[in-house]
Amino acid sequence: MAFSAGQGSGRGGRYNSSTVTIPDQFGRTAVSYTEGVFNDKNSIKRWLQRQRLLTAVAAAAREKASVRLVLDFGSGSGELCKLLVHEYPNATIICYEPCSDLLAEAKHELRGVPRIEFYAAFSDLPAASVDVLFCLEVFEHIPATARGNALNQIDQLVKHGSEVIFGVPVEVGLPALYKGLFRMSRRFGAFDARPLNVLRAVVGFPPKDRPLGLLPPDVVVHHDHLGFDHRIFRQNIAERFSLIKASASPFEFLGTWCNPEAYFVVKKLGGA
Repeated sequence: MAFSAGQGSGRGGRYNSSTVTIPDQFGRTAVSYTEGVFNDKNSIKRWLQRQRLLTAVAAAAREKASVRLVLDFGSGSGELCKLLVHEYPNATIICYEPCSDLLAEAKHELRGVPRIEFYAAFSDLPAASVDVLFCLEVFEHIPATARGNALNQIDQLVKHGSEVIFGVPVEVGLPALYKGLFRMSRRFGAFDARPLNVLRAVVGFPPKDRPLGLLPPDVVVHHDHLGFDHRIFRQNIAERFSLIKASASPFEFLGTWCNPEAYFVVKKLGGA
C-alpha cells in the first residue's frame, strides 16, 4: 500500500497498470507507482528507492533456503516481490495489496514471475503461516486509529520465531528538510510542500492534521508522508513485537538523523 502522484510521496488521483491520464488537485498527472517512484526522472530518487528495497531484503537474517512462505504486506506495485523470488528460491511469495488499483498494477508488473500469489483481502491470507514478512512504505499511510489493527493483523500472520521487517520514511529532522525542499520544488503549496509544515517537521514536531483520502475500493489513507513520525511508530511496534534491530538506509552508520528511511526487524513476542 504505497502511493504515488508525480513525485511519489503522495497521490491525488487514480491510475491503472498501464495508462497515465488523471490530474489531481494540484494539476499533477497521476501515474503508476512504478513510473512515479522507481522510474522517476530524478536519478537520486531512483537510486534511493532501489536501495530501500535492497536494504530491507538484506535485513532479514533467517536462512533463506529454509523459508517456505514470504509475505509482502501492502506490496504496492510488486517491486519488492521481484527481488524476493530470487532471494527465497524455495518459497511462495504472497503479494498482499488491499488497494485494487495497486494490486492490478502488481499483477501487470509481475506477470510471468513464478511462485507469486496475489491477495486483496486479509481474511483470505493464511494465518500463523508466514516465515518472513516485509512491510515497506505502508504505515506512514495508515491513519493512527487503524495502526493498532494493522499491527495485530501482521501478528496474526507470522509464526513464532518468524521475522518481520518494517521500513518507514524518516520525516523529522534533517531528512524532513531535504525532502521538504524537494517536494516544494515540484508542488509548492501541497500539504507536504508548505514551508510551515516542513519547518515543524524539521524541528521534530510534524503536523498532526494530516489530510485523509480514499483508495479503491474503500481504503482510507494518508497520501502524504509528511506528518508521520518513525519514533512513535517504533514505540508502537515495541508494544507488540520483540525488536531485534533498528537501522537506517542507505548509509546505516549515519542513523535516522540523516537517512531518509528507518528499518525495524522484529519477531513475534514469545517466539524463539
